[in-house]
Amino acid sequence: MATVEDNAPLAPLTTFRLGGPATRLVTATTDEEVIAAVRASDDTGTPLLVIGGGSNLVIGDKGFDGTALHIATRGFRLDGTALELAAGENWSDAVARTVEAGLAGVECLAGIPGSAGATPIQNVGAYGQDVSATVTEVVAYDRRAGETVTLTNEECAFSYRHSRFKQHPDRFVVLRVRFALEDAGGLSAPLKYAETARALGVEPGDRVPAAAARETVLALRAGKGMVLDPVDHDTWSAGSFFTNPILTEAEHAAFLRRVQDRLGPDAAPPAFPDGDGRVKTSAAWLIDRAGFTKGYGSGPARISTKHTLALTNRGAATTEDLLALAREVRDGVRAAFGITLVNEPVTVGVSL
Repeated sequence: MATVEDNAPLAPLTTFRLGGPATRLVTATTDEEVIAAVRASDDTGTPLLVIGGGSNLVIGDKGFDGTALHIATRGFRLDGTALELAAGENWSDAVARTVEAGLAGVECLAGIPGSAGATPIQNVGAYGQDVSATVTEVVAYDRRAGETVTLTNEECAFSYRHSRFKQHPDRFVVLRVRFALEDAGGLSAPLKYAETARALGVEPGDRVPAAAARETVLALRAGKGMVLDPVDHDTWSAGSFFTNPILTEAEHAAFLRRVQDRLGPDAAPPAFPDGDGRVKTSAAWLIDRAGFTKGYGSGPARISTKHTLALTNRGAATTEDLLALAREVRDGVRAAFGITLVNEPVTVGVSL
């Protein structure tokens, strides 16, 4: 039976530890309870906020006037190389179990906080892997149709940190996610990320033991404050707060002119081809070169001392403190380089 609380605090359900209370909090432990809560909300016209691991969520200080649905379902089913996860499964734990089973495909997504159900919404990715490469199907409740549907990988419309679910945030509630992993004899998928390959002493494209890849990624993430630790305020964040900008050819040329005017003719910002003439550059590089270095800030919300992409709650911040810092960084980067950074976390009751 789902549990129900009135005027329930939401901050403890987020990795930022920020946000006011919800009028009502429903904690669901089965798919049936999730669907019942969603239907009840829709039938009464009550605003609904779906919360998984809370790792990609910025909730306003006033909280949420409606029903917050905490998805706490559990389920890990491995059949050969086919994996099915309930939406409420802890993602990092699930990755560890696939590596223990000797399977490849998500080992470089180790240590990412949050729930399995959130991974297709954001097309979660890190260190050269994105879940879009392994997701085969997503089972979701379609609020518009009033029924449970199964969407194929193609129907999910994945792109960089985006999906059909993110495009239509009020339509689908993810229930289960299915993946096709690879049995490579205990080896990882070919490494795509140069930093990971360097740390392992191999070349990009090489395979290594999947367990070694996972352990290396965890160490790299921990070094950047990207592995949750209750006593380390550098991890009281949503991970990367801004997405890496993707520029058209013309935008990239204009950006390079701004860089050279500001930093000199030899300055070379990161550039990664992204298809159709587009170029992806680094948000962390932009933030740092605009003057917002690690540890920036003097208030209760500051840039992480370990990674410029993470905005953190130092323990006594409010959501408004966090947003003030985010706006300062966004506006400073735009003034310096003509690029407007876009926040990665979902905002509730607030905006940049």
